[in-house]
Amino acid sequence: MINKLFPSVCIVLLLIQFSNTCAQSTDLVRVEYLRIPENESGIQTSRYKFLLNAPIKVNEENYLIIGGEYNQFDVDFSQQLPFDKSELQKLHIIDLNLGYITKWNDNWRFIGILTPRLASNFTEGAMTDDFFFNATATLWKEKKDVEKPYRIVLGLTYNSTTGLPIPLPLISYYKRFHPKWSYTLGIPKMNFKYHPSSNHTLQLALLLDGYFINIQDDILLPDNTLGSRISLSALIGVIGYQYNITKMMSLYVLGGRSLIQEGILRNDRRDRTLLLNDEANFYLRTGFKISIF
Repeated sequence: MINKLFPSVCIVLLLIQFSNTCAQSTDLVRVEYLRIPENESGIQTSRYKFLLNAPIKVNEENYLIIGGEYNQFDVDFSQQLPFDKSELQKLHIIDLNLGYITKWNDNWRFIGILTPRLASNFTEGAMTDDFFFNATATLWKEKKDVEKPYRIVLGLTYNSTTGLPIPLPLISYYKRFHPKWSYTLGIPKMNFKYHPSSNHTLQLALLLDGYFINIQDDILLPDNTLGSRISLSALIGVIGYQYNITKMMSLYVLGGRSLIQEGILRNDRRDRTLLLNDEANFYLRTGFKISIF
């Protein structure tokens, strides 16, 4: 049954990650650790990620995807800041993933995804301002049983954490142009991969990472402005290695450096109130996953 689900499930999970602006993924299970060590701004971050997605077959042409993801960020500040740092030292993101796929025509499938999210430091339980909402609608086409397999995804995605009140375009293109070489072009991740054998994969990648999280107790700054949200945005270049235990199960490690990075305190209108971190630094991510491909 899993083989029959491969095309449908993998694209829904891919788009769930697009909608969340994390990283492109086709995972059923993922356990991951991220480390961003201390840089000149005196900030270091650790992230623990746990993800589970389950496919449910409705009929021959329709599937539901139900799942969830939890991220915990531990942030350490070695430098003095003009406010109580304890508000920002432990941050959380909780996602519920709801996906649906149906056949559009002989060449294309339609995918819709809803992802309600709680993102907060949760100092006083859950509040209304902790709630965010992501949605994605796309068309997908794939050719697998050809000399040079490819996949294209075209659609729109809305993410309430971006502050833009309109859906944004979404495009992803994958091609296996040689038995040992492949590439993916898109956002939030592009990569170029070398497959020396079925057990080993090497890659160069450019990816976006970050978060946008509510701070429940507003932080009063020296200029009498308030910090109500914290965000991190980073463009990262990495090299990676993946050991494929089986076709679906693997261990991986990514290491690289941020090319652009901004950690910012924002007010409740999402305007910048204090720059916390704009210094590039190293980036290490490792974990275990069970993935469609």
